[in-house]
Amino acid sequence: MIEALAGSGAGEVQDLAASDLLAAIRDRRRDEERAAADQLVLAAQWADLHPPESIHDAAVFSIPAGGREHEEPIAGEGCPLVAEFCVAELGSVLGVSTTAAKKLIGHALELRHRLPRLWAQVHAGAVPAWRARAVAETTIHSTPALTREAVGFVDVQVAAVAGKVGPAQLDRLVAEAIKRYDLAEPDPTADPEDGWLYVDPRHASIDTQDVHYAGTMRMEAELGIADALDVDRALAHGAATLKALGSTESLNVRRAKALGDLARTQTALDLHTQGTGTAAKTTDTSTDPDTSTDSDTGADPQRLPAAREVVLHVHFDANLDGLLTVFGPTGRLEEGQRLVLLDQIKSWCADSRTKVTIKPVIDLNADLSTPAYAVPDKLREQVILRDRTCVFPWCTRPARRADIDHVIPHDPDAEAEGRPQPGPTATWNLACLCRFHHRLKTHSAWRYEMVAPGVFEWTSPHGHGYRRDHTGTERIDPTGPPDPPGIPRPRRR
Repeated sequence: MIEALAGSGAGEVQDLAASDLLAAIRDRRRDEERAAADQLVLAAQWADLHPPESIHDAAVFSIPAGGREHEEPIAGEGCPLVAEFCVAELGSVLGVSTTAAKKLIGHALELRHRLPRLWAQVHAGAVPAWRARAVAETTIHSTPALTREAVGFVDVQVAAVAGKVGPAQLDRLVAEAIKRYDLAEPDPTADPEDGWLYVDPRHASIDTQDVHYAGTMRMEAELGIADALDVDRALAHGAATLKALGSTESLNVRRAKALGDLARTQTALDLHTQGTGTAAKTTDTSTDPDTSTDSDTGADPQRLPAAREVVLHVHFDANLDGLLTVFGPTGRLEEGQRLVLLDQIKSWCADSRTKVTIKPVIDLNADLSTPAYAVPDKLREQVILRDRTCVFPWCTRPARRADIDHVIPHDPDAEAEGRPQPGPTATWNLACLCRFHHRLKTHSAWRYEMVAPGVFEWTSPHGHGYRRDHTGTERIDPTGPPDPPGIPRPRRR
């Protein structure tokens, strides 16, 4: 057999097969790029069909900045507005989140209306769609916002090199456009001599999204001289105290632990109770957007934070070994969906100043209910643990920050009129929905039902069906009209 393979002509046959494979995969890539270009056209046409109406606000991005959120349009100046609720159906059909669908529509509109040269190159096959979308993403969210003239300059420059610009080159082009068209407001902090008069450099930042495998996070701060010296002395004293108590860890580790001890012993409660002397009432918005309750939180009218409390939700697998409960070595931390080691949890709980609260185990299969409309804490926790995320198709927003929705709407007049309650507050009638998808369900033609505990079937306004459970989302054969035909592809030259 070996001799036969090594015989005359074997190399040519193998080379021919390899060439065919390379040609085939090249053709598939071209097909993929043409399909991506077609998707941009279809997304723009979908937006054209759905301008904002009286009940639909324009779709926007909520961007956190400076500690507050502000809204940015999904595309730049001169692009048409789009009804926010239409985005969810497009995302569901594509099998992506609503946010991803919003980006697709925004990129399509930005390219078609503000980057026409790049748009033409995409559909001529000269620039792949992903590269054009990267340019659109940058021009949409530029700060300051680019005018039509400024983005036109970027379009000319990028199109001249067939979109072959990297992120750094693109940033330089945008910066040049901002300077060329005088879009930036004068920045007094940039003055080499007097800039310090216009900016306060003090800050304390912790990157909660960057977690080291050792279970640490990075902190950076710039303090006033007096504060910095006081903190330094406190850390030196804390490190010395730990050493006197028998710690054999390095000085850096002891100073880091002393900083944590400092945070645990000096709480925000001391700061605001001295001035007020009494606790005030604050409004706590409930899970339903139209209701609210008052709770005594110990915060003053300026909404200063109450005493420090960090709550972590950790889940470990547990098994019985005889009469002992044995936990797995690795668990899941809800905050940030990170992995956490059992030894880390033990070390946190071993600190005598750590308050450990043991809550009863909640049976996710139990049927809990209440005659009231408001969802009690135990029932709320059961639904959160069961659903884990918003239950809308392909949404991944955490359930703990979501609303608790009555799948069958609660009727507030049923009891007064002597009718049975159609939408009771019960396990089988509650689901976690993020605020956007809660509004979508309430104010649009989207409908869903719980067909089994934690299993939801959704029907879109156009009749497409989806099943969502704790493992994710899958499509159900649509009952509505067929999908529209594709876009004719341009002839290959």
